[in-house]
Order: sequence, then structure tokens, then C-alpha cells
Amino acid sequence: MRKSYRVKKETEFQQVFETRNSYANRRFVIYVLEKPEQPHFRVGISVGKKIGNAVARNWVKRRIRQSITELKPQLKQDADFLVIARPTVAGKSQAETKAYLSHALKLAHLLDND
Repeated sequence: MRKSYRVKKETEFQQVFETRNSYANRRFVIYVLEKPEQPHFRVGISVGKKIGNAVARNWVKRRIRQSITELKPQLKQDADFLVIARPTVAGKSQAETKAYLSHALKLAHLLDND
């Protein structure tokens, strides 16, 4: 995923958190900030230390990024959103990760129901 599709700065993360617009399932929490002037979505990924060591956290982040890349055509384009992984996502397959993530994105009204 290119840098223009990422929320990287701490201030940008805080702007999204401060909206308190969150949606969750058992595996993920999604925070959303609507930005109508934005040409495409941006995503920030947060995986805490409860997931495991650095190798495990990076493994989960790669699976989340891959899932978002696959869901990219269906995602709402005028929003910043944060994906926060809960500890229960550790050890799940790519298909399971994508299914749980797409469910959370549907709850957040970020995924088109095609």
C-alpha cells in the first residue's frame, strides 16, 4: 500500500481517535473520521504488544494490509480510519483475518455491500 493511503503521524491518529466514532467486533476495533474533500481513503494500523512479540505483530499487520488491499475497490473513499487489532486475531489465517476485518468494516459503514 502506498504512503498516500496511510495514516502515519501521531497527530493524524489523534484526530481520528478524538471523533470517538468507533465500531468493533471480537477481533478488530475501527475508528472512522469522515473527510469529504479527500480523494481516497487512508488507513492506520495499530497492533499492540498483547498480540505477541515483534514477529507476531508484524505478521498480523501484513495480513491486515493484504486484506485491505483486496477490499480496496469496495472501500468508501472519503474517510480516514484506524484498524486496531485485538489479541484474539493472533494466529488466524489470511481468510479468517479478511472475513473478520470485512465484518468490522461493514459495521463501520466503510464497505459497500456488493
